[in-house]
Amino acid sequence: MFQKMTLIIILLAVVSCKDSDANEKEKIKAANWLLGNWESKSVEGNLTETWKKVNDSTFQAKSYFIKEKDTLHFESITLQQKGEELTYSAAIQGQNNDKPVAFKLTTATEKQIIFENLKHDYPQKISYTQITPDSLVAKISGIQQGKPSSEQFSMNKIK
Repeated sequence: MFQKMTLIIILLAVVSCKDSDANEKEKIKAANWLLGNWESKSVEGNLTETWKKVNDSTFQAKSYFIKEKDTLHFESITLQQKGEELTYSAAIQGQNNDKPVAFKLTTATEKQIIFENLKHDYPQKISYTQITPDSLVAKISGIQQGKPSSEQFSMNKIK
């Protein structure tokens, strides 16, 4: 009888750990629509973001803004879930000693994710909104030089 009870307890522990681990990764799974290559073309230049899945808890992206043959902006992004917390970390070449700045998830719906860091100089908010499976809008916003400011980038998926 003792052996059966021990076996049942071990099985319950294993099953509950697996369920807990699956539930923990739900937040990053909700951002699966970000994966792929995205592009925004304008007269100012071309913005490209490439999102890849590293593992069940981490996505990574590279973002480039190129005008003619010059790279004006390069950014490395990590979207990582640890426990119940999803964090967007961006390292911009030439800013903050090339060290990442973290933004915590504040809103997540089926088609939108919003991250905030109210202590950052600018932006304080970063959002991605899925318009269709092949288009999204990325927006950065906050207070810049004492005034509300925002920029948005309509992007299409590159096939």
